[in-house]
Amino acid sequence: MNVISLESCGARKQRGVAMPVVIAVVVILALIALAAWYLIFRPNQTAAVVPTQAPVAASSVVAPPPANVASMSVPQLLEEAGKAMREQRLLAPAGNNAFEFYLRVLDKDPPNQAARDALRETFPFAANAAEQEINAGNFDEAQREIDVLAKADPGNYTLTILRSKLDAQRKVAAREEEQQKQQALAQQNAATAASIAAQQQAQQQAQQQAAADAAAAAAAERQRVAASNANTAPKPAATPEPVRQSVMVAAQMIKAGKLRYPTQALRRRQQGWVDVRFTVDTQGNVVNASVVGTDSGHVFERAAISAVEDRKYTPATKDGVPVASTLQQRIQFKL
Repeated sequence: MNVISLESCGARKQRGVAMPVVIAVVVILALIALAAWYLIFRPNQTAAVVPTQAPVAASSVVAPPPANVASMSVPQLLEEAGKAMREQRLLAPAGNNAFEFYLRVLDKDPPNQAARDALRETFPFAANAAEQEINAGNFDEAQREIDVLAKADPGNYTLTILRSKLDAQRKVAAREEEQQKQQALAQQNAATAASIAAQQQAQQQAQQQAAADAAAAAAAERQRVAASNANTAPKPAATPEPVRQSVMVAAQMIKAGKLRYPTQALRRRQQGWVDVRFTVDTQGNVVNASVVGTDSGHVFERAAISAVEDRKYTPATKDGVPVASTLQQRIQFKL
């Protein structure tokens, strides 16, 4: 009985000593778990928030930057980065976006795996946001976002594509702007030219109207003077009868002369012409025939004069009376 009592007392005494130790160990483990959750699990959970759809355009995001960003600790930066991720602020606004917060984390803690994983997983979505800025024509903002992406992953080939697209869009915008300037200048020049033309036309119309008014005034003055002179001028003398004009009828050939081709020209197969001037007397005979021009020397002259002298005409008449007349004709010699 005494032995059992002593053992029982010893066991109770040992349990009384061990109880505070167990409680202390439990408390320490709880503190370690809380610290691990706050320092490791919670930042990782925050960093793991990755957008599942294309981010909202930067121009539609308005968020005030947190105060004293430079003095924030790594957990605080991770918390701000997670908040920006949930609000789709991947690259904008400047100074208050997830990428810049994660980059600040890496500045303070380069091996931080949570920030590295978040930047890697979010890079495609952020690149899409930068491309949206390019498509919207926000070239300066797009350049800033590309520069931020380059800090996160400078060797990513997507950056080359984005830079090429940005450069191409800038050139297109520059060309369009230049074309708009040229069109505006052309429209301005056309408007100026139209205004000048309108002014000139108005001046011409005014001058024409002034000239018409002056002509009308001069005509009215002439009519007035003429009316005044008509009242005072003596009556004109009787108009003499017009002188009768003579009626002349040209001579008409009634018999053609026979044209004899010169033998020498015929052998040579020579052709030519002769202009002959002659007189038709009051009997209709040809007299005083002479050569006034030829293209072949004297070859055809005698034959041409003979052919003309062999003709017969009705003589020219003046008021029905036969008269002599002079004619000229070209005689052709052709084979």
